[in-house]
Amino acid sequence: MARQSTDDRAVLDVLVAGAGYVGLAAAVSLKQARPSLEIAVVDAAPAGAWQRDGRCSAIAAAASRMLDRLGVWAELASQAQAITDMVITDSRAADPVRPTFLTFDGEVAPGEPFAHMVANRDLNGALRRQAEKLGIDLIEGMAVQGFDTGAGSVTVHLADGATLKARLLVAADGVKSRLRDMAGIKTVRWEYGQSGIVCTVGHERPHNGRAEEHFLPAGPFATLPLKPAEDGTNRSSIVWAERSADADALVSGDDLVFEMELERRFGLKLGEIRVLDKPRAWPLGLTLARAFVAPRLALAGDAAHGIHPIAGQGLNLGFKDVAALAEVVVEADRLGQDIGALDVLERYQQWRRFDTLSMGVTTDVLNRLFSNDIGPLRAARDLGLGLVERMPRLKGFFIRQASGLSGDTPRLLRGEAI
Repeated sequence: MARQSTDDRAVLDVLVAGAGYVGLAAAVSLKQARPSLEIAVVDAAPAGAWQRDGRCSAIAAAASRMLDRLGVWAELASQAQAITDMVITDSRAADPVRPTFLTFDGEVAPGEPFAHMVANRDLNGALRRQAEKLGIDLIEGMAVQGFDTGAGSVTVHLADGATLKARLLVAADGVKSRLRDMAGIKTVRWEYGQSGIVCTVGHERPHNGRAEEHFLPAGPFATLPLKPAEDGTNRSSIVWAERSADADALVSGDDLVFEMELERRFGLKLGEIRVLDKPRAWPLGLTLARAFVAPRLALAGDAAHGIHPIAGQGLNLGFKDVAALAEVVVEADRLGQDIGALDVLERYQQWRRFDTLSMGVTTDVLNRLFSNDIGPLRAARDLGLGLVERMPRLKGFFIRQASGLSGDTPRLLRGEAI
């Protein structure tokens, strides 16, 4: 049971706002390392909404190590598709031939792929079951209306009029975070004029674990391998960046037109293709919080940073936040420090801000560099890709970056206990 305050309201150690994979992973990480901590998760989405998420995500090797340490990877492993290699091309949709400029081997260590593809609902479901097993309370369909920060706790006001007190409030409520705005934390933000179209495609021939990214003038077109469906259908996930007006017209227009445009980009290398679910489009932009912490508050995941999907690192940046925050909070608790104190939270901010800024700038530059049809620029970038292809050590460096195992890596991402 949660501690009781002097005014009879429950006092938690940690309240997490947001029951996506970042919020749930934060709660599970903290509770597993420090079972004595009282932790709850509150989520504005109605119960069961997470089960309607048809998207899939690339989980880097470091993130899968963390999920293994948290006790959920064993459940996910049978549903996850390893990415065995990756091919990068730079072309136009109408080009009859797409020359391969860069290829990556898919392993960071023998038998360990640098990434897996996992359905979001499978990931969310596994984390929810682990949270329940650990005794973490989950309050669904309840938005946070506001909060007041005191000397030793934060009082959180819920939509139904109830209040909760906690020593630390973790905002994992997405790129349009209300808690970030309530705290007065400003953001750096701009739109790309692109939207990301997401859908699942069935195809005749197996993909053999290969991921492909085609850099096209309107934006990157990625084909990501999925496990076959229960009926044996070969499947891939599509992440297709297109100019926003064109993307909206494609997803809301005639199905035949969509499939024709999809086929122009996907090609027929895997035989005939068909769309298996309703395509959806999301606006793409860059959002970076100017601060990751405030008194009694820490931002994590998209609440702290929203980046372009060109490098497939959005989820993995969020898991890095979780691993770093959990390590800082657990260490502070073991030392008897106040886990919500600003000096404690600033250790987390110092750890994560530079890495996040670097990834945000990298994805921004890559998108601007490749999402155009300027002849001299195309020649220069293709030359650069070709040079990287001929430098095994540099390719190995990029694989380590993509796997999440470079730099000052938190212990959970190394597969170690906190």
